[in-house]
Amino acid sequence: MSAYKIDLHCHSWYSGDGVSAPEALIAAARKKGLNGFAMTDHNTSDACRYMLDKGLMREDGQPVDDFLIIPGVEVTTAEGHLLCLGVILPYLKGVPAREVCKIVHEADGLAIPPHPYDAFRAGIREAVLDELDIDALEVFNAATTFKKYNSMAFNYATERGLPMTAGSDAHHESAIGTAYTILHTEDFSVNGLLRQIKVGAELNQRYLSPRDAFRKTWNNLLRIRKKKTHTSEPAAGQS
Repeated sequence: MSAYKIDLHCHSWYSGDGVSAPEALIAAARKKGLNGFAMTDHNTSDACRYMLDKGLMREDGQPVDDFLIIPGVEVTTAEGHLLCLGVILPYLKGVPAREVCKIVHEADGLAIPPHPYDAFRAGIREAVLDELDIDALEVFNAATTFKKYNSMAFNYATERGLPMTAGSDAHHESAIGTAYTILHTEDFSVNGLLRQIKVGAELNQRYLSPRDAFRKTWNNLLRIRKKKTHTSEPAAGQS
């Protein structure tokens, strides 16, 4: 049985706070020895559609040149962020997490809450997690605000008996593969990897460098500032 190194939490410039092209993420991931990654932009599947159009992903979920992209989205649900893997979704921002889980499962995907205890990054709180039909829990996020949040997620997953995942939460190509999930399977395809996530995996756990952590925070601040600027602009005919 082969072992595949997959970063299950990555963002391109199709996210509001990502800066790298999908091609740059693929090149960086290959250079670091990854076998693939999940494309989990915030509230959009546009990067996945782009890669399908460019032949960097396949509709049948098979690898391209021995490299596999798992389609996904990080949906900002009404209660917090939710990684949705193996699916291309419509815009679901603000939809209750329970409903998003149902939509994902109907499409044969996986619902995995990331950084659930991170109070600064819209993690889904424990009271909500208790009521959700989730497939695994991200217990190691390389970009977590405080390391204790990863420990809290690990303890929760252990108590509930949930499979665990790790991801870089990369918003720049230099950060991809900082943390990743190692999946053992003979079926190197989207479906094969999704099945193995539910069985269990090994976790490669390493935190972002201070430089990459600062870059991520800075890009997020710019995104928030840009959003506020656009919101405050006067409408046509107003001064």
